[in-house]
Amino acid sequence: MRVMGLDVGSKTVGVAVSDAFGWTAQGIETVSINESNEDFGFNRIKELVEEYEVSRFVVGLPKNMDGTIGERAELSMSYGKKLEELFSMPVIYQDERLTTMQVNRMLIEEGNTSRKKRKQVVDKLAAVIILQNYLDRQAHLKEE
Repeated sequence: MRVMGLDVGSKTVGVAVSDAFGWTAQGIETVSINESNEDFGFNRIKELVEEYEVSRFVVGLPKNMDGTIGERAELSMSYGKKLEELFSMPVIYQDERLTTMQVNRMLIEEGNTSRKKRKQVVDKLAAVIILQNYLDRQAHLKEE
């Protein structure tokens, strides 16, 4: 079974899934959401869960730099609770401090990615990093 990584923003959710072995994360897509209409993209997430046979979620937790939980992290945790309720699957929270900055830096260093294109892929790539960090941590725990 695969793991789905999610980078939850106020307008989009970046989606990544692991390979069948749980070794690598691949970006899938960015799902549009509208928090004010309470449209959180769960219909599309459900389709992807079924398509990729997902067994758990890893949700990025954007903690404050001092490690505390702020408003954005609370919203991500609320999203995770809704995932648990809707899908009856475990949700793991992965610290994602500086992930978006890391993705933007990678895309800028690549040199041929316009600002508009960066905006279109940053959430999906952040989801990849969130999920890959989780997968790497799990692999390290198995080695110990």
